[in-house]
Amino acid sequence: MNAAVELAPVVALVGNPNCGKTALFNALTGSRQKVANYPGVTVEKKVGRLTTPAGRSIEIVDLPGTYSLRARSPDEEITRDMVLGKLATERAPDLIVCVADASNLRLALRLALELKQVGRPVMMSLNMMDIARKRGIEIDSAALERELGIPVVSSVAVRRGGTDALLAALDARLAANQATIASEWRAPDATALRGSQREADRVLRAAIRKAGHLDPGTAKADAVLLHRVGGLVILLAILFVMFQAVFAWASPLMEAISEAFTWLGALVGQAPLPGLVRSFLKDGVIAGVGSVIVFLPQIVILFFFILLLEDLGYMARAAFLMDRIMGGAGLHGRAFIPLLSSFACAIPGIMSTRVIDDRRDRLTTILVAPLMTCSARIPVYTLIISAFIPDREVWGFIGLQGLVMFGLYAAGIAGALGVSFVAKRFFWRTTAGEPFMLELPDYKVPQARSLAFGVWTRALAFLKRAGTTILSMMILIWALASFPQPPEGATEPAISYSLAAKIGRAIEPVTDPLGFNWQINVALIPGMAAREVAVGALGTIYAIDGGEEAAEKIGKVVAGQWSLATALALLAWYVFAPQCASTLAVIRRETGGWKWVAVTFFYMLALAYAAALATNQIARALGAG
Repeated sequence: MNAAVELAPVVALVGNPNCGKTALFNALTGSRQKVANYPGVTVEKKVGRLTTPAGRSIEIVDLPGTYSLRARSPDEEITRDMVLGKLATERAPDLIVCVADASNLRLALRLALELKQVGRPVMMSLNMMDIARKRGIEIDSAALERELGIPVVSSVAVRRGGTDALLAALDARLAANQATIASEWRAPDATALRGSQREADRVLRAAIRKAGHLDPGTAKADAVLLHRVGGLVILLAILFVMFQAVFAWASPLMEAISEAFTWLGALVGQAPLPGLVRSFLKDGVIAGVGSVIVFLPQIVILFFFILLLEDLGYMARAAFLMDRIMGGAGLHGRAFIPLLSSFACAIPGIMSTRVIDDRRDRLTTILVAPLMTCSARIPVYTLIISAFIPDREVWGFIGLQGLVMFGLYAAGIAGALGVSFVAKRFFWRTTAGEPFMLELPDYKVPQARSLAFGVWTRALAFLKRAGTTILSMMILIWALASFPQPPEGATEPAISYSLAAKIGRAIEPVTDPLGFNWQINVALIPGMAAREVAVGALGTIYAIDGGEEAAEKIGKVVAGQWSLATALALLAWYVFAPQCASTLAVIRRETGGWKWVAVTFFYMLALAYAAALATNQIARALGAG
């Protein structure tokens, strides 16, 4: 059985960005897929399995989007090497499916001609045929097949039955058992690319019966959404609504999760267990992990908005709108999408900088991506804002707490633009930037199943993080906060005699100007491993110090022990705080060394300290101390 699975033929999906390739992959494989990274790099690897109507088991690989096998970015290098069979750890594809956007065939045809030259069996899938028909485009599939010399089938990934013809063609193509023809493929130079494009244009003229027209809905929407002034206002409004929703929509679910963990903690507290074991379960595991998982609804809402905007086709428009602003700060227009992705997590944001061809522009984006307010900061922001900012409306309709949250995100964006401005003029002041070119896809109605699957996988990733990194750090914090036990006759709380208290007090001379106490110091250190841990650490510390484990009650405890100036300084710290260990590891792998890891860590540490110091001193001067 296992041998049969291992020998399943490998089918590689190759196509231009925004051709619907990933939607097609999801439609073919459903839940039978896994996501990992190619060995040695952080390029995402998507592999799934399917069984054809004839009972054939197939392994499908969704390769990163590319316009050419010339490979000008790390993503495109993986696609090229996989197609050529040059990845030592990966099986070469038995069949290549060139996925083409039927409404925009020109660049796809050039890629198909390049793939033919590799010498492996190739076929074309005309995807998004529904959009092509809506725009009045008529394609002669038989003529296209004849001109290209490869099988051509139609597919609509977002409709039931839209992949039936493709599955039948896969069966037929694999049954033919066409052998790979030895070919000494060479990367095309500019002359070869021009020649290939001329041939692609000839094939296009022969295969297109009716050219159709631009989608009127897209044209009308772009007239508004891409307006130089109005478009930016709409973009800011969308981002503002997104951050308001993170607070407002998540509240009921957060309360339910908090109550569940409160009940569980009380149940464990009454269990007939040894005191140390009961403390470990109640104050270490439940108080720590539970106070982080409570923020899952907010993280899910944030991911939902990002995936929704991407599926709609709005992300590319947002990048276009932001190019003028970002260009003035030294960032490439393509950096907008990686930076927006970093709002969810800096790791995929940094990985997605591979779409930027120029290495210097890519490095600049990597340097500033950690300044975007990732979802790991949300637990810290929410805890402090809920505890210190009144839950009321300003101007009659805007929630003050959501407004403060929006301000923190805006501060991160401003910091990123400022750092990129300095970096471009300090590191690469003599390097001219490349012009910004971006293909704008048609607007599409998002596929609910694909959207739900994307949110689900990211929620599972967060829960996995909570069950591994966060849990291990919570156990460490509990141990530091529990040992050594207080001496006989002790008059202070038990935690005051612990290792955690000693560590926290040891660094108080450094953090005292920021208004931080030793409990905050203890939370900051493991927060370097994962930022969410800071909330769990506070939960563990204050639960042992007489507080409760629920996030809401942790907020009440800190509200009674911290000044407003301290709370605002801690928010300022977390706007610029150094990245988690996982992100620093990704920066090392993306940049190929420790140099940029060190630069990122220390410049963020300096910014965080300066911002917290200034915030604390200003707040105290205004009477918030």
